[in-house]
Amino acid sequence: MTVPSTALEVHLASRPTGFPTPDDFALVEAPVPTPGPGQLLVRNTFMSVDPYMRGRMNDAKSYVPPFALGAVLEGGAVGEVLVSDVPGIAVGDTVAHFAGWREYAVVGDAVKVDPEVAPVSTALGVLGMPGLTAYAGLLDVAAFREGDTVFVSGAAGAVGQVAGQVARLRGAKRVIGSAGSAEKVAYLVEELGFDAAFDYHDGDVRDLLAAAAPEGVDVYFDNTGGPQLEAALASANLYARFALCGAISNYNTDQPAGPRNLSLAVGKRVTLRGFLVRDHEHLRPAFEREVGGWVRDGSLRHRETITTGGLANAPAAFIGMLRGENIGKALVAL
Repeated sequence: MTVPSTALEVHLASRPTGFPTPDDFALVEAPVPTPGPGQLLVRNTFMSVDPYMRGRMNDAKSYVPPFALGAVLEGGAVGEVLVSDVPGIAVGDTVAHFAGWREYAVVGDAVKVDPEVAPVSTALGVLGMPGLTAYAGLLDVAAFREGDTVFVSGAAGAVGQVAGQVARLRGAKRVIGSAGSAEKVAYLVEELGFDAAFDYHDGDVRDLLAAAAPEGVDVYFDNTGGPQLEAALASANLYARFALCGAISNYNTDQPAGPRNLSLAVGKRVTLRGFLVRDHEHLRPAFEREVGGWVRDGSLRHRETITTGGLANAPAAFIGMLRGENIGKALVAL
């Protein structure tokens, strides 16, 4: 394949206030870099858009540096290797890496993806970072035990859809999910096998969760923060364990919400533990064996929402994901 001299990439044009807008991004034509020793040139075929990227658009200290203004964004991607100086990776192989938001990438750190095992897009979703996040958060951070009642917020998203099913397949007594539409609620119950689900727009979340979990909650997998974390505290059983994965309800506001009832964690002796997936790489072999097996035999199901039309549509896909327009993993086909 002939490699062009220039290609498209997406830059951060301005730091968003509230929800990002298309004006916060710039589509730029830039030279295609030449790989050096120990590097690959990759033509990206899919890129990921993820909630954590919103935090990196703020100029604030965090666990990862913010995106630089006027520079190309980055994130998960998969693509075809065009040039290789990496042992074990050949021209024509597919790899996963972290140089998304561009059509062509030069990388030194990449993982080979076998397209015979599953579609390559799953390396960015159910069999990639979101899947491992769900697995580690539920089993390691929240110390899930057979017979637990589990509540997952944002359960129709990339992480939530896996977390709830792992709980079910590992022997949960009851799995409850929240989502943002009737379509997503139906997906959780009818397709993924959740015992109950509710649309958090349909009333006071504390009442909705109490009705879905009349015997209380032992494990809460938190993707949203705010009112749903507050509701989980209200329904928590003694010694409940909360895995704090994300707080998307507060990502696009300068007035973050709650929880206002954190004192309940004292009397109920609740464990609330935040985590980053990168601290749980030791679980990857078990995750790939167990979740990979469930995906291949159909025990664990998943969806992807794929935005087509190339890199120019990546900002719209990202904004749509933050607004909850996706079911399952949000991806862009390049």
